[in-house]
Amino acid sequence: MSVVGIDLGFQNCYIAVARSGGIETIANEYSDRCTPACVSLASKNRMIGNAAKSQIITNFKNTVHGFKKFHGRAFDDPFVQAEKPKLPYSLHKLVNGSTGIKVRYLDEDKVFTVEQITGMLLTKLKETSEIALKKPVVDCVISVPSFFTDAERRSVFDATQIAGLNCLRLINDTTAVALAYGIYKQDLPTPEERPRNVVFVDMGHSSFQVSITAFNKGKLKVLATAFDPYLGGRNFDEALVDYFCEEFKGKYKLNVRDNPRALLRLHQECEKLKKLMSANSSDLPLNIECFMNDIDVSSRMNRGQFEETCAQYLMRVEVPLKTVLEQSKLSRDDIYAVELVGGATRIPAIKERITKFFCKDISTTLNADEAVARGCALQCAILSPAFKVREFSITDVVPFPITLRWKSPTEDGLGECEVFSKNHAAPFSKVITFHKKEPFELEAFYSSPQDLPYPDHRIGCFAVQNVIPQPDGDSSKVKVKVRVNVHGIFSVSSASLIEKQKGEGEEMQIDSEPVLNGVIEGACGEKLDPAAGCSKAKVKVKSIDLPIMSNNIRQLDSDVLNNFVEYERQMIIQDKLVKEVNDAKNAVEEYVYDLRDKLCGIYENYVTQEDSNRLTLMLEDTENWLYEDGEEQPKQVYEEKLDALKRLGQPIQDRHREHEDRPRAFEELGKKMQLYMKFVDSYKQKDERYLHLTAEEMSTVEKCVNESMGWMNSKINAQSKLAITQDPIVKVADIIAKIQELEDACNPVVNRPKPTVEEAPEVNDQTSGAHNGPTAKQGAEGKGDAKESQQTKPGTKEMEVD
Repeated sequence: MSVVGIDLGFQNCYIAVARSGGIETIANEYSDRCTPACVSLASKNRMIGNAAKSQIITNFKNTVHGFKKFHGRAFDDPFVQAEKPKLPYSLHKLVNGSTGIKVRYLDEDKVFTVEQITGMLLTKLKETSEIALKKPVVDCVISVPSFFTDAERRSVFDATQIAGLNCLRLINDTTAVALAYGIYKQDLPTPEERPRNVVFVDMGHSSFQVSITAFNKGKLKVLATAFDPYLGGRNFDEALVDYFCEEFKGKYKLNVRDNPRALLRLHQECEKLKKLMSANSSDLPLNIECFMNDIDVSSRMNRGQFEETCAQYLMRVEVPLKTVLEQSKLSRDDIYAVELVGGATRIPAIKERITKFFCKDISTTLNADEAVARGCALQCAILSPAFKVREFSITDVVPFPITLRWKSPTEDGLGECEVFSKNHAAPFSKVITFHKKEPFELEAFYSSPQDLPYPDHRIGCFAVQNVIPQPDGDSSKVKVKVRVNVHGIFSVSSASLIEKQKGEGEEMQIDSEPVLNGVIEGACGEKLDPAAGCSKAKVKVKSIDLPIMSNNIRQLDSDVLNNFVEYERQMIIQDKLVKEVNDAKNAVEEYVYDLRDKLCGIYENYVTQEDSNRLTLMLEDTENWLYEDGEEQPKQVYEEKLDALKRLGQPIQDRHREHEDRPRAFEELGKKMQLYMKFVDSYKQKDERYLHLTAEEMSTVEKCVNESMGWMNSKINAQSKLAITQDPIVKVADIIAKIQELEDACNPVVNRPKPTVEEAPEVNDQTSGAHNGPTAKQGAEGKGDAKESQQTKPGTKEMEVD
């Protein structure tokens, strides 16, 4: 069973796995632990990750990047419309109003949903994980920003299903970082002691998140979160792009924004310059060759100019820091440490502002790029039954308050209440009791739209069905369970009708059921009215489960999701077929270049001039064919071409290899024969080590050696009469087989050990009932020792084996 954690970033992704007793961040096929969040669609296949990033400039209309924040958003969303002009690819409005991405794939115009694009990226990350772990990957934990709403989280979860992954949890970025920080700490305070409060600041490429987490031994509890969803490293890149666009317009008369390819190149160079300025305060150059209209451009900037250019963004850093401190109700003195993660936190000006706000030095003990992925892998290991991990409980928070509104068809008024407040513990369940005579609807929505980084504050509608009055006409008691699960997704998980009880009750009451690690631990009542739910006498009750019809905002239908899953499988098969064709074509090309080079080198003496000319001509024809008619051919055609070349090239290669390896093989055979003949000579000279062997056995060894000697001499003589351009009369495999044949005949005799006295016939001693045999050492020492033993040990008779 695999344990995989995925940091699904806006710009880059990281994968961490549990193996060899620890957590390890794995590298992709480019030996890079960072996989770009890019998907490039082409006429035959898809390229994902590093391969797709290389297509950003050349195939910009069909290379999709920066799509993470389109999850769960409508096409008319103000954020989507603001992003649209900045993108080199096209966005499209789907039938359900969601955001689609229009590209050209398989020579057809296609519109993919954001879930499908993310599913493609996750498929690549899954494949990378499987290659590293050498086994199938299904279970995983994936990170999402803490400010993602219900619709955005469900959208990411759907993408995991499209990729064939079983997502055990969608975990908040800062919560994953907190887990990676806390689980290894040995000096955390005990549960009875005051917790250790740590601030985690995460500024990535597209967003800024802050959380305060309280640590005790074996657990962490998120106290509060705050964020600026539109502040990240890319804002600083865009500020530099704007600056240089204006400069180049005046200096070179170039309108960069009219050329998408030039604009993308400028973005890449500005990102590099930003990173260099984080490490160097001096003037740094920006040079781009053949930027536009074959014009080379250059400029310079230093850190001071950079901070001045980005002042409007630097001013926004302190707002989330102040917000999270206020929500946690802590003072700066209560903070134990401030940990920084995320690439943009490397900018010195950002570090200075964070240090100044908390009045303490910041810590960078965690890997800024990989901490989120490592936390995800740890959470996956905790949830996996296949791994034993130190007990560590995680309590997250609900980022936005959630309100429930209800209405029956025949009722005039609406009722509502806040079921989850801001920073409420999560995962968490609550049971709400209604008194109804007919089916009714529940509408869930976020209570504070002004704090929501999302234009639609609705979560979904839930219709509780089959509600009927009691036989006497009174209202029925209906218990509805609402829940924020481990993914941070709200749902009405169940509803049940309770048969009539004696006594009166108010319309609604709430019971809280905190869920910790999937187990309900106790319940506490949170009643709107003290009389709610009170009964005058105990009676027998019966609970009947009620069906619930859910209609979540921007939720993919199950049929649509299944179609996406199937289409993803088809695209995987198509990619595999194209890869096999490309591999077959590359094998032909590689063989042509390799053989042509060696024909003029190490193979030159092993082929006749006539064959060499014929083969060289064939190689040239094949090379020309590859770049003309052979550019687009089926896999079988390439394999046939390669076989035709190998029919001529392989014998030459074999002759070279045989000529190089044959002397070593004959030398090995000669050593074996020499060893066995030395053994035979020792036996003939009455060497005591071999006197336990029979003459017949030694004759067999001698005969085998002589036969092998004759075979070797005959083959060497026959081979010496052939030119090296001819196929050899004896092959290395034949010599190895002869060595094995010789060993099989001789080794059983040569390696047979000399028997000890226990293996010799028993000799009865008339003077003593005891019989003690010699040790192995004594048995090899001869008669003198035996006589000495008889003199020194009366009553013991030693036996010598000849």
